[in-house]
Amino acid sequence: MEYLPYLGDAREVADANELIRAFGEHAGSEAAARADRSRDVGNHIHFCRWRQIERLVVLMSIPRAIGTVH
Repeated sequence: MEYLPYLGDAREVADANELIRAFGEHAGSEAAARADRSRDVGNHIHFCRWRQIERLVVLMSIPRAIGTVH
């Protein structure tokens, strides 16, 4: 996968899980919308965070292992 997410802490995984629970297959779109809102108000920290969560949601939706499996 070209764009693997950078995860700063476990809270981002919890946020991705919460979006999936609340929005189902639209969780990635919700994360993207939150990133866009953050960008629009000039909050680059939250913009980057929500973009990474968007990538994580997409990664979590793939039904197989990605990358090296040990």
